[in-house]
Amino acid sequence: MNTIKKQWFGNVRGDILAGIVVALALIPEAIAFSIIAGVDPMVGLYSSFLIPLVIAFVGGRPGMISAATGAMALLMIDLVARFGLEYLLAATILTGVLQIIFGLLKLARFMKFIPRSVMVGFVNALAILIFMAQIPHLFGQGWLVLALASATLAIIYLFPYITKAIPSTLIAIVVITGFTMFYGLNVFTVGDMGTLTRTLPVFLLPQVPLSYETLAIIFPYALALTVVGILESLLTASIVDDMTDTDSNKNRESRGQGIANIVAGCFGGMAGCAMIGQSVINVKSGGRGRLSTLVAGTVLILLIILLGNIVVRIPMAALAGVMVMVSISTFDWNSLRTLLIVPATDSIVMVVTVVTVVVTHDLSKGVFAGILLSAIFFVSKISKVTIESKLDPTKKKRTYFIKGQLFFASVTEPIAEFDFKEDLNEVELNFTHAHIWDDSAVAAMEKIITKFEENKTNVEVTGLNEASTLLVNKLRHKLSSH
Repeated sequence: MNTIKKQWFGNVRGDILAGIVVALALIPEAIAFSIIAGVDPMVGLYSSFLIPLVIAFVGGRPGMISAATGAMALLMIDLVARFGLEYLLAATILTGVLQIIFGLLKLARFMKFIPRSVMVGFVNALAILIFMAQIPHLFGQGWLVLALASATLAIIYLFPYITKAIPSTLIAIVVITGFTMFYGLNVFTVGDMGTLTRTLPVFLLPQVPLSYETLAIIFPYALALTVVGILESLLTASIVDDMTDTDSNKNRESRGQGIANIVAGCFGGMAGCAMIGQSVINVKSGGRGRLSTLVAGTVLILLIILLGNIVVRIPMAALAGVMVMVSISTFDWNSLRTLLIVPATDSIVMVVTVVTVVVTHDLSKGVFAGILLSAIFFVSKISKVTIESKLDPTKKKRTYFIKGQLFFASVTEPIAEFDFKEDLNEVELNFTHAHIWDDSAVAAMEKIITKFEENKTNVEVTGLNEASTLLVNKLRHKLSSH
């Protein structure tokens, strides 16, 4: 009970103010992502209202913002173009079901296999993408837009010296919007991005046939949305964990994202997931609890319905300025200072992750590329096996001391270290400082034994640890008989 009370009412003032700031930042993002996906702007706005509303109650990470996102929108383009909105809504519901299953299976535990260098690359790439997304709103629009964006940034960074009672981002948006309205400045606004319908979403199941053909169409898209949504949500949760020095329930977050997407799909919204940009805005603005997420979604829809005429006049230059601040705050600047200090492989993984994400505009591809490269580097590091030998001329016995991890990637080259033609009575293979991991290693040792025996040399295997012995005995090949 105390935990629930703290998550909801432990930071009421900060959560409400932060939620208002996030709501303002969500509006243009939701409209932009709707346009990317090829659907009406209200589809994205309904998602950005419903998902925070639901996730506030069922999510595993208080203070994190989930809504319609660019990463998810990119996966919807082909589905919408080929089959239309109704199939997108059905795919959104199926995405939610799959995410709940992922959560119940506790697949979040596999997050531990994502190296820190990949996490840093993910964060830096996202910061770059956030900044790049603001370029069309800032450049080529004339000096006035740049001036307004600069003024927004100045207020954001300087206002905290006056007071931190009110988030500087909220002050910046209000001041710049008021300035442009008062002077009637002709600049690009939220309203120029798409028409806003001032109505609440209504419950309506997707109008698609309940058939195997429908499932065959939407399942590949739903699976892709599920993986990207969970990956982005769990990475964002980990980042917010670090920012707030708190822990969160990643499996509950997976289930919560699924429930939120099911609700969104049933009310005309598109699939969404956690948003690192808005989550950073929330935390930087003082948001910490579930109330901030609830306020963000609620204020967004209230702004559309009650203050739609004012919302559409918010200059994109002001919101672009806020997002530039987010990109600056999100980027891990320390990673540049340590680029030449950390192991070269870590730096390469981080850079490859960043480049892949920026080039493909797909966070999942960058993360997978980083994980794959990290795995290759790791295998390369542990596949180094050394072999030393000592000869006892009186007994015509040579002892080979094998040191290292023996598995599929490390057993090919060491075979060349053995002299099978040497005139010996006995050979001892000493595995005291080695570990046999798989059948490839067992097969390689068998090959060595066979070659020595073909030369009439007796072979003795010593020093196998318990795990290696169990594996050898289980496979029951030639090696187990020595």
